[in-house]
Amino acid sequence: MKKVSAIIVNYNAGPVLGEAVKSLLCSSFVTKIIVVDNGSIDNSMEDIENLAVAEPRLICIRNNENMGFAKACNTGIAAAEGSDYLLLFNPDCLADQDALGKLLYGIESIPQSGMAGPLLLNADGTEQAGGRRSIPTPRRSFNRAFGLSRLGKLFPRMFSDFLLHEQPLPESPMEMEAISGSCMLVKREALLDVGLLDEGYFLHCEDLDWCMRFREKGWKIIFVPDARVIHRKGVCSKTRPFFVEWNKHKWMIRFYNKFFRRQYPVIMFWIITTGIWFRFAAVTVYHGAIRLIQWFKK
Repeated sequence: MKKVSAIIVNYNAGPVLGEAVKSLLCSSFVTKIIVVDNGSIDNSMEDIENLAVAEPRLICIRNNENMGFAKACNTGIAAAEGSDYLLLFNPDCLADQDALGKLLYGIESIPQSGMAGPLLLNADGTEQAGGRRSIPTPRRSFNRAFGLSRLGKLFPRMFSDFLLHEQPLPESPMEMEAISGSCMLVKREALLDVGLLDEGYFLHCEDLDWCMRFREKGWKIIFVPDARVIHRKGVCSKTRPFFVEWNKHKWMIRFYNKFFRRQYPVIMFWIITTGIWFRFAAVTVYHGAIRLIQWFKK
């Protein structure tokens, strides 16, 4: 049987952390669960550390401060010696009991597969955006930001979107350009070839960066439609919407500069950068208005 080490990065996740850990403990494929805490102050680790006393598969690592998602994941990977696969798993995720087995089947059924992701579901059972996607190139992101992706059905080469959740589900595992970092099964052989997550990202876009690097090295990324994982997106970030949005936009610019700077004219990058920060301003105003409305209702 293949050995799988699951890595969960925690930052004030609250009670959902325990639910995520218990959903993984139900899988016979998981030989080790490594919870890396990034300086949480909500006592979310206390129950996990108590559980670890009686559960030898559970390992807890505490950082004194928030080191960022990529660096914390790499810390967990370093502690996962001897595993054939690494599973990056968000604390706001819940895996079906057979999800990991199906992910393993999917990644082993297609030659040169280095990474696999499940069907990510919202709490209401609908497919979540981002679980299967194309790489959000500057062109695709521009199309989506300005509504041009709606023309993708008529002119797919010019106005394609990068989110694929509205397309029919495939009947079997298939190759994708990118999957979500909320749940990634990674083959150790591929990891040793590609390298660890880029710690230059603090939060967000490190998964896209990894997907790009896997594909550049010739490793396939697989989407497994019958492996089901519920992702309660936003549970861990709802108390810090401005911080999260800032990081999304900031690190997307870094991602573009790293992989696409030479493929686009300078003026196009100016337009893209302006568009990213314009979107951040709009999102900030939206969240500010929501907070203001909530304050007035009190």
